[in-house]
Amino acid sequence: MPKPDELIVDIAARVESGQSSQMSLTVVTGGAVITGRLAPEAMWRQRVSEVLTDSARLSEFSAVFHSPDTKDGPPTHLHFHVARILQGTVGIPETGGMFRVAIEDISAWTVGDFSYSDH
Repeated sequence: MPKPDELIVDIAARVESGQSSQMSLTVVTGGAVITGRLAPEAMWRQRVSEVLTDSARLSEFSAVFHSPDTKDGPPTHLHFHVARILQGTVGIPETGGMFRVAIEDISAWTVGDFSYSDH
């Protein structure tokens, strides 16, 4: 198993410790480019739970996201909100979504959020 990039682990740890959701990041994982803002895991779980609770068909799954991840050690995942998968000249979903990405699966990354413009 490859060792995760120490810089990305440090960024994830700072997001977790500061409970901030303002850090923008773009990553490449499994050939997909995902861009958006990072959120602390607890905040991410709460938001996913709220979205599922509001769904008539998926509300039963919201409880899965109530239990906090209480493992020791450095973060193992990035939690994106307002995130898009970049495909051609568009970002999917257009309004942004919630993504959880394993740090060990990231092959490239950059600070910042890519967006497209017709200008």
